[in-house]
Amino acid sequence: MNPYGIALTLVVFYVFSELHARRKAFYTNPVLLSIITIAVVLKLGNVSYDSYMESAVFLKFLLGPAVVSLAIPVYKNRALIARYAKEISLGILIGGTTAVLSAYWTAQLLGASETVLRSIAPKSVTTAIAIGVSAKIGGIPSLTAVLVITTGLLGNAFAPELLNVFGVKDRIARGLATGVSSHGLGTARIITEDELAGAVSGLAMALNGVFIALLLPYLIEVI
Repeated sequence: MNPYGIALTLVVFYVFSELHARRKAFYTNPVLLSIITIAVVLKLGNVSYDSYMESAVFLKFLLGPAVVSLAIPVYKNRALIARYAKEISLGILIGGTTAVLSAYWTAQLLGASETVLRSIAPKSVTTAIAIGVSAKIGGIPSLTAVLVITTGLLGNAFAPELLNVFGVKDRIARGLATGVSSHGLGTARIITEDELAGAVSGLAMALNGVFIALLLPYLIEVI
């Protein structure tokens, strides 16, 4: 197996990570710039996405352990998280529902078709869950996947800055907002800035995924 996908991904991400470490600006976000650069390289090199993913399959495999590793900061901060269990639960209920309704109604106001609306609704939960929910409620799973990734990228690039703009300083609130709204990519960003916020974000991401998977098939029929 040709490992060019691994080499390309690691080199590109390292370069943009170093750039971001020096500039610390939203437009130097390494995740966003890496995705754009790799897409351009594949297009110019006439390399298919399937071929790239096959060569980078080891990195894809590591996504599983990476997600599971989010349980470590949750465990380390379990006492504090347990103390705020009610607030976190309420935040997931309100935040998850708001994420669905705000996306659905905004797209509806802009004239989106019913199929597109059903594809947009689960965009704030992690990809694997969102695709399954989208298929169940009559959406387009491939479109949902793109919207989920876009949502995560926006959270990765802007979530901490937006929280700062709105004066959200509480660490648990920052993590909760990020995890509910922008799932894994948002969590990956905020955990580098604050372990407790990252722990809450990872927990919120998981619980919100379960909540939306159970709620959305029923909610979509009444909105």
